Amino acid sequence: MSLVLQRRIFSVLVAVFALIPISAGVAGVLLGPRFLQLDAPWPADLASHLRFLSGIFLMMGLAWWSCLLDLEGTVSRFRLLALLTVGGGFARLLSLAVDGQPAVGHLAGLGMELLVVPLLTLWHHRLYGNQRRL
Repeated sequence: MSLVLQRRIFSVLVAVFALIPISAGVAGVLLGPRFLQLDAPWPADLASHLRFLSGIFLMMGLAWWSCLLDLEGTVSRFRLLALLTVGGGFARLLSLAVDGQPAVGHLAGLGMELLVVPLLTLWHHRLYGNQRRL
């Protein structure tokens, strides 16, 4: 498969996968704990924290999209986003061990965070090398 075709496929995958944090982030910001199928009333601190984290999730998805404008020139940004995502995945893994199994969507997120993102990062490195611009 040609390098040009691989890069196109890679770009499409990143664009599609970034829809996950974008859509979950928007839903969490707008719906708060209701997004997680929780019944009110809930503590205001829980709603505030969930909306804050959802805002970060939304911005991370948009930041992933921003890499698409120049995948060769945003190697450092891509790697930073991958590191943040994997770090969140390890936090989710800790929750799985401490709190038990969450809903299927969270398990799918765990797979994305600890399997798909590292694999995409390795593929990105193969396609775009060692450029270091933010």
